[in-house]
Amino acid sequence: MAARRIRVGVIFGGKSGEHDVSITSAHAILNNIDQTRFEPVPIGITRDGAWVTGGDPLKQLAATSRLPLPEYSGGTERPGSSTGSDLVGQTQSQSVRDSSDTTWVQDLDIVFPVLHGPMGEDGTVQGMLELAGIPYVGSAVLGSAVSMDKITAKRLCEASGIPIVPWIGTNRRDWERDPDAVSRHIEAEIGYPCFVKPSNMGSSVGVYKVHDADELPHAMHGAGAHDRRLLIEQAIDARELEVSVLGNDDPISSIVGEVVPGHEFYDYEAKYVDDSSELFIPASISPEVSDEVRRIAVEVFKLLDCAGLARVDCFLERETGRVYLNEVNTIPGFTPISMYPKLWEATGIPFSELVSRLIELAIDRHEQNQGTHGPYSG
Repeated sequence: MAARRIRVGVIFGGKSGEHDVSITSAHAILNNIDQTRFEPVPIGITRDGAWVTGGDPLKQLAATSRLPLPEYSGGTERPGSSTGSDLVGQTQSQSVRDSSDTTWVQDLDIVFPVLHGPMGEDGTVQGMLELAGIPYVGSAVLGSAVSMDKITAKRLCEASGIPIVPWIGTNRRDWERDPDAVSRHIEAEIGYPCFVKPSNMGSSVGVYKVHDADELPHAMHGAGAHDRRLLIEQAIDARELEVSVLGNDDPISSIVGEVVPGHEFYDYEAKYVDDSSELFIPASISPEVSDEVRRIAVEVFKLLDCAGLARVDCFLERETGRVYLNEVNTIPGFTPISMYPKLWEATGIPFSELVSRLIELAIDRHEQNQGTHGPYSG
């Protein structure tokens, strides 16, 4: 008798500003998962937090997305399966559940969260899965939470000697209470140009480049619409380098890639909507710079207690040649133009194999954790 395939719940969508990107990432994973080994089960979360299981959750959520789902040719299909967004769950009746109904998790062997940003990448879903005792791909609660919050991650990295571009943190309430005081502090400590960002967000959602004091109020209001904690970071003349990390306790790094934005900076539109940005894999950098970026990536991955996967973004300052850490993404994009899978493909791990490895790493970490006894165990 053939071994039963492992049931993999792929959760996507969500309530964050990266809802559309999540749908596109999930589509790629569902169409590239090895179906001879795994049985993918798509699970959607609508923008208002309703959980959609059975039927075709991907198709339902994609109907409201502004990012089109391209056709994918990858993946290993089981006999008789269809392609595209209909490949899973056609015979099941669709169910829409509220966020308190988690009975669906009992039928899964493992979960692959593809929830970018808050309410998915920040430890919330990871905590739910920990309580349910279900293995899942990616970092646990601690690594997810500290990596998602840019201010906390920068404080930890800075304290450990990781080079960081000058920055300060504030919050929406302080800005609303005394914008002049916050403006003076930014001008004294950071200067212009600078970037204003939500501390908890990704895909450059809510990120603004501020050239002078007149532009600051608009940026603070826009970033503050996504998070109460705000990061202000000095804008330096730098190249944007990215590296993918894979593993648990002994992570490895991919070759280094470079992003050349089609806009003034690598914003949401440049990442996902138009095709004006360019990706160079490998990046045209010296072996010494490549080694430094990869060293920082693995060091930060371990420092923040990441697991499974992460994309680490760095700056290479043009004038000095110095490498700075930018940020860590524990659930990076898996879209057709996303750097995480493209970097691994160029390093020698194709998309389908990458998905399999991530699932295997999650199972291994779960089995390791099962051997850890609590404080009251006999």
